[in-house]
Amino acid sequence: MISTRGVTVTRSGRRLLDDVSVNLTPGTFSVIIGPNGAGKSTLMKVLSGEMRADAGHVAYGSIDMNLFKPAQLARLRAVLPQSTVLSFPFTALEIVRMGAVAQGSLQPEEQARAALAKVGLSGFEGRAYNMLSGGEQQRVQFARALAQVPSAVENGEARALLLDEPTSSLDLGHQISVLETARDFAMGGGTALAVLHDLNLAAEFADQLIVMHRGKITACGSARDTINDETIARVYGIGGTVGRIPASHIPYVLPQSRHR
Repeated sequence: MISTRGVTVTRSGRRLLDDVSVNLTPGTFSVIIGPNGAGKSTLMKVLSGEMRADAGHVAYGSIDMNLFKPAQLARLRAVLPQSTVLSFPFTALEIVRMGAVAQGSLQPEEQARAALAKVGLSGFEGRAYNMLSGGEQQRVQFARALAQVPSAVENGEARALLLDEPTSSLDLGHQISVLETARDFAMGGGTALAVLHDLNLAAEFADQLIVMHRGKITACGSARDTINDETIARVYGIGGTVGRIPASHIPYVLPQSRHR
């Protein structure tokens, strides 16, 4: 559905992405992991169409990403950025409604209310966004994305949900809820992608795990195939003990200090 081939991005003489090729397919929940500065958010911006690559090719289906107008992209994919700063006193409902309007909904308010309910924020419609906690703001932004792509497939065409660190401000229960929603979106025939720092959450939810380091993809596959002691040591520069949950063989990571 969304793919890159040989994508390179250079800024201020530094190569942020270096010959990156990746496929995000309908029905798959992909998760990008890697240390700070690995190129995760840059790849997300390229995949969403927010940033143009200096070299390589990015496509949505068989169509070059650069050929889409912003309004067309808004109907095909929704993006949850790392952080959002607002200067105006919007309410939670007004922000989520923007996603529904961008999608072209004929009932944007109804769609916005449904999205707020989906993230557990019914009753927050009239609350001022800047008066909400960090976690509540994150969930409002997630609801905006859901209102923009309320269904995983529209007129036979898969849509995409692109989430950059969606769990960063959330408690454990809401982390699980957000990732379950993203996984359900993928299971419904859409494409879901998230950037995560929690390797255990990544291992639990990812169908495809993309490991990035220094602007390159160093591993791509299932959590079982990509998360191991060697990867933890090479990519993160720390010791790690990777175990396996007996019932499912899903890996889990117990990080260790460098100084042990």
